[in-house]
Amino acid sequence: MKQFYRKNLLCLFFVATLLFMSAPIEAQLNTPRGSQMATVKQRVGITDIYITYSRPRVNEREIWGKLVPYGMNNLGFGTAKESPWRAGANENTIIKFTNDVTVEGKSLKAGKYGLHMVIHEDGNADVIFSKNHTAWGSYFYNPEEDALKVTVKTEEVPHREFLTFEFIDVQQKEATAALIWEKKQIPFKIGVDVTSVVLADIRKKMQGQAGFNRLNWEQAANWSSNNGGDLNEALQWIDAARQGQFFSQKTFANAQIKAGILNKMGKQDEGLKLMDESLKDGTVFQVHGYGRQLIALGMKDKAMEIFKWNATNHRNTWPVNYGLARAYEAKGDKKSALKYLNKALALAPAKVNKDRVQANIDRLKKGEALQ
Repeated sequence: MKQFYRKNLLCLFFVATLLFMSAPIEAQLNTPRGSQMATVKQRVGITDIYITYSRPRVNEREIWGKLVPYGMNNLGFGTAKESPWRAGANENTIIKFTNDVTVEGKSLKAGKYGLHMVIHEDGNADVIFSKNHTAWGSYFYNPEEDALKVTVKTEEVPHREFLTFEFIDVQQKEATAALIWEKKQIPFKIGVDVTSVVLADIRKKMQGQAGFNRLNWEQAANWSSNNGGDLNEALQWIDAARQGQFFSQKTFANAQIKAGILNKMGKQDEGLKLMDESLKDGTVFQVHGYGRQLIALGMKDKAMEIFKWNATNHRNTWPVNYGLARAYEAKGDKKSALKYLNKALALAPAKVNKDRVQANIDRLKKGEALQ
């Protein structure tokens, strides 16, 4: 019996010793790296683009063709016989897209990718997006895992000591990302079909809690109609906001949205009729704003009609006189415009309003257009 207990105690001691000895081997201390890690993010529309990478410094070394060899190379480790450059240091440089994109005009699905590059002596560079983003560096690169490879022109730039990824040009539907290091910049253009992405997101969200809010239907219809969406779909959305649902309500604001959609569909008369019916629902400022929109559309006579309606139905308020001044100025009658500006000045309730009206009086007297 004693011998049995001794054997068990020895086993327990041996296991405990192994656990104690293995702990320092498995643990990793949190100490600073030589090449610090960084993440850069850019949003295009509602699509987010992330690049996570490590930042080596030049440190007086010869970079291109030496530290970063030209072409594909055997790195002497891992499974890859030929490897690109890891576009950074340490682990994979990772690029992530929250929606489908294009890179240099070629399609790439949403997701995470290992980002690699092949630098060529002739000034070109291959930018590679690998489905394997978890490997260390490029030691295990497999061309069969490429999701996309594009070729771009490198550019000469002022010296950059630390390797940096930046978004050097951002537009509404695209952004140009660039790796910048030493005196070389490697840009690649990322495109996003913003309209399709946003509308897909709207359709999905409208199936949830957002779909029980009238203002969301108005916003969806307005955005779609102004950004190349399906006008019939936008019309359905604004109709849902106006009637047929428990949250529906006819307002001057959503009438304007519907009228705008009808106008884009070539149904201007139908839109104008809707707005005439909705004038009673608008505030003095909403009707004033509608009149200004008509002037901007070149519909001067209709704008005059609206401003006169506003003056009749909202008597003795300064915006109606301000509106009539704009209508007369649009028709070239500066004398009448000045008359109504002075009336607006007398009724304006606050200094900020008076100052704005006075500024337009001064402009009109100089022969300048109203602002």
